[in-house]
Amino acid sequence: MKHAALAPDVRPREVWAWAMYDFANSGFTTVVITALFNAYFVAVVAGDAPWGTFAWTAALSVSYALIIVTAPLVGAYADQHAAKKRLLAMSTLGCVSFTALLWFAQPGAVPLAIGCVIMANFFFGSGENLIAAFLPELARPRALGRVSGWGWSLGYLGGLITLGLCLVYVAWSEAHGRGATDYVPVSMLITAGVFALASLPTFLLLKERARPSPRQGGLLDAWREVWQTLRQVRQFADLARFLVCSLFYQAGIQAVIALAAIYATQAMGFRHKETLLLIFVVNITAAIGAFLLGHLQDRLGHLRTIALTLAGWIAAILMLWAAPAGKAGEDLFWAAANLAGLCLGAAQSAGRALVGLLAPPTRRAEFFGFWGLSVKLSSIAGPLTYGVFTWASGGDHRGALLLTGSYFAIGLLLLAGVNVRRGRRAALLAAARDKAAMHTPIATL
Repeated sequence: MKHAALAPDVRPREVWAWAMYDFANSGFTTVVITALFNAYFVAVVAGDAPWGTFAWTAALSVSYALIIVTAPLVGAYADQHAAKKRLLAMSTLGCVSFTALLWFAQPGAVPLAIGCVIMANFFFGSGENLIAAFLPELARPRALGRVSGWGWSLGYLGGLITLGLCLVYVAWSEAHGRGATDYVPVSMLITAGVFALASLPTFLLLKERARPSPRQGGLLDAWREVWQTLRQVRQFADLARFLVCSLFYQAGIQAVIALAAIYATQAMGFRHKETLLLIFVVNITAAIGAFLLGHLQDRLGHLRTIALTLAGWIAAILMLWAAPAGKAGEDLFWAAANLAGLCLGAAQSAGRALVGLLAPPTRRAEFFGFWGLSVKLSSIAGPLTYGVFTWASGGDHRGALLLTGSYFAIGLLLLAGVNVRRGRRAALLAAARDKAAMHTPIATL
C-alpha cells in the first residue's frame, strides 16, 4: 500500500488516522441529518405541523449559507498559517457540543432544536472541508481515488456503528414502553460521544505538513487571497466547471441525505425502527460503493466513474418514485435504496479525489474551501426545493423526489465539459507561480 498509493513520507497508520475522522463524523450525518433526528423534528418537535419539513430544510439551509460565506476564508487562513489541524479541532469541538445539546429538544422546543442543528451542521461542514484538504498530502496523484475511497468507506462504517448503537437503544427503549421523546435525546448524546472519541487518532497521529506562508497575515489578508483566486478563475476553468457540476448533482445527494427518513415515513409508511434499519443497510452498500469504485476510479478515470454513479442515481430515483406505499412497494423500494447507497459513497468519494487532483498543491485548503462552498450551496438548493415543493403541493413527496432527480441529469450534462488533464496542468502551473512569489522579496512585489 505504501509504495503504490501513499506519498513518500507518509506511513499507513497516518492514513488510518486521517480516515478515522471520516469514521468519527459520519455518525452525525447518519443519525442527526439522515436517519433519526430529522423525522423526530418534523413529527415530534414541530408536532407534525404542515411547515415542519420546510422548517427542517430551512434550518439546514441557514447552516450551509454560513459555510458558504466562511469556507474559502477559513481555507485561505489555514493555508497561510498552516492551521488545518488547529481549525479542525475547533470545528470538531463545536459539532460535538451542539449535537449533545440536542438532548434538550423536546416537543415544542423548535427554536432550540433549530439553533443547535444550525450550529452543529455548520461546524460539521467546516471540519469536512478541512479534513479533505489533507488528502493530496497523503496520497500520490494517481491514487487519490483509492485513498479517498478508503476514508469514505471507513466513514460509512463509523456511521453504521453509531447508528447501530442508537438502534439498539431505540429497540430497548421501545421494549420497555418508552417513546421517541426518551430515546431520541439519548441518541444525540451517543452520537456526540462517538464523534469525540473516534476523532482522537486524527489529532494524535495526523501531521500538519503545510508550512506557514512567509507573507501570512490576518483575516483581511485571507480575504485578499480568496479575492485573488476569484479573479484568476479562468485559469482554473475545468475545476470551476466541475464545481458547478458538483453543485447540481450534490443538490440531489444532499436532498436524499436530509430527507430519506422523512420520505420513508411520510411516503412509504415506515416506522422509526424500520427507517433506522433502512439507513443501516444503505450505509453498508454506501461503504462498499466508496471502497470498490474508489479503486475503479484510479483505473477507469475520474470522469467516467462520476458519470457512472450519476447514471445510477437517476435510475435509483426513478425506482424510488415508482415504488408504491405499503407492502406492495417494499421490494422495489429496498432495491432502489441500496442502488442509491452504492452511488452515494462512490459519487462523494470520487468528487473529493478529483478536487484534490485539480487544486494547486500550494492552496489546497483554500480550494477545498471552494469545493465545500459548492457542496453547501447544493445543500441549500436540494433540500430547500424539496421542502418548498412539499409545502406548496400539500405534501407531495413523490413529486418532490422526481424534482430531485433532475439535479443528477443536469450534473451529468455539465460533467461532459470537464478536461482533467488540462485542469491538472493549470493547477501545477499555478503552484509553480505561487512558489516563485513566496521566494520573491516583499519589497519587490
